[in-house]
Amino acid sequence: MSKKQFVWIMTDTTRYDMLGCYGNPAMRTPNLDALAAQGVRYEYAYSAQPVCGPARSLLFTGLFPHENGSWGNCMPLGADVKTLGQRLSSHGVRCAYIGKWHLDGGDYFGNGVCPEGWDPEYWYDMKCYLDELDSDADRLRSRKAATCFEGDGITADFTFGHRVADRALRYIQNHQKDDFFLTVSFDEPHGPSLCPPEYARMYQDYEPELTPAQQDTLENKPMYQKLWAQAAASQASPNRAPMLWGCNSFIDDEIGRVIARVHALLPDAVILYTSDHGEGVGAHGLNHKGPAVYDEIARVPLIIAGPGLHQGEVYHHTVSHADLPATVLDYMGLPVPGAFTGKSLLPGLQNGELDAEGSAFVEFNRYERDHDGFGGYQPMRAIVTDRYKLALHMTDQDELYDIQKDPWNLNNLIDDPAYAQVRNQLHDRILDWMNRTRDPFRGYQWKCRPWRDLTADWEVDGWTRQYENEPGEYRQKDYSTGLTMVESSRYKKKKETKI
Repeated sequence: MSKKQFVWIMTDTTRYDMLGCYGNPAMRTPNLDALAAQGVRYEYAYSAQPVCGPARSLLFTGLFPHENGSWGNCMPLGADVKTLGQRLSSHGVRCAYIGKWHLDGGDYFGNGVCPEGWDPEYWYDMKCYLDELDSDADRLRSRKAATCFEGDGITADFTFGHRVADRALRYIQNHQKDDFFLTVSFDEPHGPSLCPPEYARMYQDYEPELTPAQQDTLENKPMYQKLWAQAAASQASPNRAPMLWGCNSFIDDEIGRVIARVHALLPDAVILYTSDHGEGVGAHGLNHKGPAVYDEIARVPLIIAGPGLHQGEVYHHTVSHADLPATVLDYMGLPVPGAFTGKSLLPGLQNGELDAEGSAFVEFNRYERDHDGFGGYQPMRAIVTDRYKLALHMTDQDELYDIQKDPWNLNNLIDDPAYAQVRNQLHDRILDWMNRTRDPFRGYQWKCRPWRDLTADWEVDGWTRQYENEPGEYRQKDYSTGLTMVESSRYKKKKETKI
């Protein structure tokens, strides 16, 4: 009997074109390129929120950041939010999480404590790594890019990524006869992009061709992007991009070790690879990640391979990270919770239905609770389809792009009357999504944009939307009656006031 074994591999800060298989032959990523040749490569996959913690919060709960409580870095998941580990382990599926977690509300490194639903024997976040280092001097070295070039540099076994891969190899070796869900979560190539010197120097002489996006003047773009570009220009470092690319090639080799062990011992396993978000690297004058739907920042690589799935194919329609938790549950033969917005990709992977048009919702709230920076609170709600991108910025100018005519997103069409109908349709879809997901930040401001003539209403839309419970869970009470609620979403009819 075949096993249900799912190996989820992810990196941090790998944008779509940092893999050779996405059309950039200058990038040395032979192991992920080979994985793409064995499975399906999704050409247009988008992060839910392009910043580390919130992006991961969707990936491992199936709920968007505004739903699950982790809507900025260093903000924990809500107490009533279940992770994939909890959902799967409650059905007898072994679950292990090895690597960066970023969802416990602690600092960047985590608190070293294994959350419910995951195997504590293999738990290994970045706090565990720091504790494992021999001295404060080594801990300081682990946070400096210059360490790669000091003396003889470092060896692979000094890095977090190598130790994550080692632990994953042990798990695969020890559980090859079990059904399991294993996550292997690398921090690399995220800064400081620590890697052995041969990788750190690999791209020192590489000069990528300028793209139209890198020449964007930000005319008719939101003010926050202009401020962001000013900050990026003042903080520019000539070594940061080559280090990022070099560490990316390093971690590809570490991923290759894990893939090789899977192929050797787990013939039935499915392997998924993705990243949490991209990296501006100067596109549109921006660096790092943040409140934007530009492909350099929000678009990520996504590859899925395994027995019985399509091999060597490319999916050219839009998909969302929201689809991945549903895919895992579907693969394990478990129902997808009604609260999940995403849809399983498994049917298309198995039976050839790879042609359906898709879409992805992208949001932004705050980069981090602890630090001011990255614009502070930058509320954004956006939708990406195969043809268009619409981004609403509550406190700034909105954006609309025709991807087909303007693939680099240079011409903001938000006020173009020729696009008013499609813009308004996309706007309605965003508002509907915010309502369906009980977005706590929803309000009349998202509805009443300067380019659309809609009436503001203090009651917003007058509905109550309570959480829709799963079968067997406690059924909430209706506030108005104290009785068990019948419909989770219902219109609040206003009572007439008699004088």
